[in-house]
Amino acid sequence: MTTATVDTALVERLIAAQFPDWAGLPVREVDSAGTDNAMFRLGDDYAVRLPKADWAAGQAEKEQRWLPRLAPHLTLPVPVPVGQGAPGEGYGQSWSVLAWLDGDDAYSAPITDLPHAAVELGRFVRSLRAVDATGGPASSRGGPVADWEEGSMATALRELGADGTLDAEAAGEAWESVLRLPAWQGAPVWLHGDLLPVNLLARDGRLHAVIDFGCLGAGDPAADLTPAWTLFTPDTRPLFREAAEVDDATWARGRGWALCWGIVTEHYYRGKNPVLADIAHRAWTQALPEYSN
Repeated sequence: MTTATVDTALVERLIAAQFPDWAGLPVREVDSAGTDNAMFRLGDDYAVRLPKADWAAGQAEKEQRWLPRLAPHLTLPVPVPVGQGAPGEGYGQSWSVLAWLDGDDAYSAPITDLPHAAVELGRFVRSLRAVDATGGPASSRGGPVADWEEGSMATALRELGADGTLDAEAAGEAWESVLRLPAWQGAPVWLHGDLLPVNLLARDGRLHAVIDFGCLGAGDPAADLTPAWTLFTPDTRPLFREAAEVDDATWARGRGWALCWGIVTEHYYRGKNPVLADIAHRAWTQALPEYSN
């Protein structure tokens, strides 16, 4: 259990106790809309990532084991662990020290060169998918989208429809078509699972790196296509799809993920996390019109 308050004072104590060579380096909290982990910058070269929710338990161990193996095969920089922290100082989970990656998240500093980003992120998705996933953990978003939403779509449709946020009839019909899609028949492949703008780093208006591998795992690659609707535009979406090299069925499931994740997440986070609610709103408003085309 995570009991201690996750703040700069805790990070300073943990570093001093477990990594004395880095004791005394300045610790600064990194502002983030993430719900699973807190991020701190340690000096100029490192990042400290601590789970702040009990459901994020095990993410640090997963990062430590798999990111060093995946990184050499990927087409974009990703965080590489340089130290694994243990529970201590009243804090009850494992945690990570990673090499710092420069850049601003693509929500706070929007990417201006979207064609370049579409191609580069598509290549990244393809490169991740191509790595042998034997022995990899199952992704929480690697199964059918209906397994992820666990019935919450019905409530979200009803309540967002009642307040006029969406057309519940049109969205419901689209959702029914998603539920009729054939399931993934291939072997499990690696997917990031959370390729939102807040987990993409930009420099000078261009996509630079991919961060936050808490949802990393193996399964159906469809969930990694959601950037087509959370980030890209109708004219850059095809560039992303071409670079990702996915078939029609996988693309359709990816659009279903964007629709479902967007509606359920906006419903849950509106009033709680405006950044995630805004990204979610864009996801479903970009995806839904494609069901009437």
